[in-house]
Amino acid sequence: MDYLNQNTVNVAVQVLPVSTEKESYDIVDSAIAVIAKSGVKYVVTPFETVMEGQYDALMDVVKEVQNVCYAAGAQKVMCYVKIQSVASHHVTIDDKIGKYSK
Repeated sequence: MDYLNQNTVNVAVQVLPVSTEKESYDIVDSAIAVIAKSGVKYVVTPFETVMEGQYDALMDVVKEVQNVCYAAGAQKVMCYVKIQSVASHHVTIDDKIGKYSK
């Protein structure tokens, strides 16, 4: 059984691009644009972006995020990923932070 793709998971991705020629915030903006274009549900926070969806699809987005950082001018990318999954049910962003939304 493929538990990770059976239910919705959350993946948090933080990219820290290093570039001698470009502003790191501009490179991060390119990464967030990839996430937005992917169509997955996501929330941008000051330190990372949290995505919601199927595990394999989100891992594809994480790969694209890293590639776009290089395409945008990074010489080095540190990428930190956190994953939350539950075997018996979906994990949603709203379950965790919905009560704080205005």
